[in-house]
Amino acid sequence: MALEHGGPVLVEGPVEITLDDGTTARSDRFMVALCTCRRSRTYPWCDTSHRARQRTAEDRNER
Repeated sequence: MALEHGGPVLVEGPVEITLDDGTTARSDRFMVALCTCRRSRTYPWCDTSHRARQRTAEDRNER
């Protein structure tokens, strides 16, 4: 398992997750990115939505 601050949790698959509402999400992929920011449109899977809202200090200074 790998964790990047503000990014997804990478888990070796296959994966089966029970969501808060009781439904089950499954993935047969060999590596799965789980969303931790809850911005993903494909939650619980990461769709990289967290990237669009992150800015570094260097990015802000370039403007």
